[in-house]
Amino acid sequence: MKNFERLEFLIGKAALMKLNNATVAVIGLGGVGGFCAVTLARCGIGNLLIQDYDIVEASNINRQIIANCDTVGKKKSDLLAVEIKKINPQSRITVLDEPFNESSRLFSHNFDYLADAIDDINNKYLLIKKCIQEKVAFISAMGAARKIDWRQLTVATIDATAYDPLAKIIRRKMRADGIVFQFPVVTSREPPQKTSKLGSYMPVTAMAGIIMADYIIKKIIAD
Repeated sequence: MKNFERLEFLIGKAALMKLNNATVAVIGLGGVGGFCAVTLARCGIGNLLIQDYDIVEASNINRQIIANCDTVGKKKSDLLAVEIKKINPQSRITVLDEPFNESSRLFSHNFDYLADAIDDINNKYLLIKKCIQEKVAFISAMGAARKIDWRQLTVATIDATAYDPLAKIIRRKMRADGIVFQFPVVTSREPPQKTSKLGSYMPVTAMAGIIMADYIIKKIIAD
C-alpha cells in the first residue's frame, strides 16, 4: 500500500509483512496509550485491539491525541477506532469498550504483544500479573505525570527505574505477592516536579506512547 511505502523503503517488505500480520493490544487510550495506538497504526500494525471505557473530557485536550473541543463527551475507544481506519482502511480493529478488571474479556482474545497504558494502579497491577501468568509479551508505561523533560524517558526493566513513584508501588506489590519477574517499562528518570496536583505535559506523555510503540514494533520485526 502507498501509505506504507516510505516505511517499506526503510525496513523492507518482509518486515512490513510481519507488522501487517501482527496483533497488538493497547490497554488505556489516554495521553500515553492514544499516541501508542496511532503510532502502531502508522507503522503498519495490521491488527489492533484497543481497550478503554472512558469518554473525552475537556481536561484531556492538553495531551490526548483524540481530545479536542468537538470530541468532549465521546468515547475514546470509538474515536481511536475511527482514527486508525483513516490511517489504514485495511486494519483489523477490535474495540473493548470496558475497563480492564477481573471481569474484562481481554484475555479471551489472542495478540502478539500488549501495551499497558492504564492509569488505575490496582487494575494496572492486575493486568501486569495477568500478562505474566498468561506468558504474554508486554511493555508497561510507568508514571508520566509531574514530568516535563521528555529526554529523560527510557525503556528499562521494572527493577531499574528511578524517580518513578508508580514503578515503586508496582515493585512493592510484586514483592508482597512473591513475584520475581522482570519486564520492560517506559519510565522517566526525571525527579517529579513539586506540584500539588497531577499535572501532565504533552511532549512527555506523547513521547512515552511513541517509545512504547517503537519498542513493540522492533520486537515484532526482530522475531
